[in-house]
Amino acid sequence: MKLSDAPTTEVSVTIDAPVARVWELVTDLNVPAGTSPEFSGADWLDGASAPAVGARFIGRNAHAALGQWETASTVTVVDPEREFRYAVGDVDEPMAVWTYRLESGDGEGGEGQGDGGVTLTQIAQIGPGRSGLSFAIDRMPEKEERIVERRLLEHAASMRANLEHIKALAEGAAGGTGSATESGKPDERDDRGANGQASGSAGGAW
Repeated sequence: MKLSDAPTTEVSVTIDAPVARVWELVTDLNVPAGTSPEFSGADWLDGASAPAVGARFIGRNAHAALGQWETASTVTVVDPEREFRYAVGDVDEPMAVWTYRLESGDGEGGEGQGDGGVTLTQIAQIGPGRSGLSFAIDRMPEKEERIVERRLLEHAASMRANLEHIKALAEGAAGGTGSATESGKPDERDDRGANGQASGSAGGAW
């Protein structure tokens, strides 16, 4: 598993709320800051105020191993109440790509709540472009696979917390129910990275 392979990990949760409410939350750039120890917030750029293909925003991040930094992201997919995606850095060679997918209980996203609520999936792709992670790989190329695996585990931990937070907000509860599930991730022995940090979810690209 190499950064140039643009590896991914994903987490899903079922939410008992209208898909319109879930969509409102996943397209709010600052919701992930409610649970992430790395991502602290974001602001739209160039006069944008809502998701649209080509719209850009700046995300603010901090990590114990790297300090503080900002990244510019570009929205690449807006399919209302079905999919929201953005690329961090260069769209053609992104540092990372973040995706939310919504599916109602009747199997049709964007058409009400559905009998089974809404299945919300968040997907994190790291690479193939260079990012802060690349510097760690440059220093220890023989450990690239472990470095990449560790980062994916950080993202999975952060996404679980983020989706449970969205679930709680959408359902009007004070806390989630612990129902987030993962797929496409490496064997998990420890879902925290070095220094016990979990990753951000909006604009994080390390």
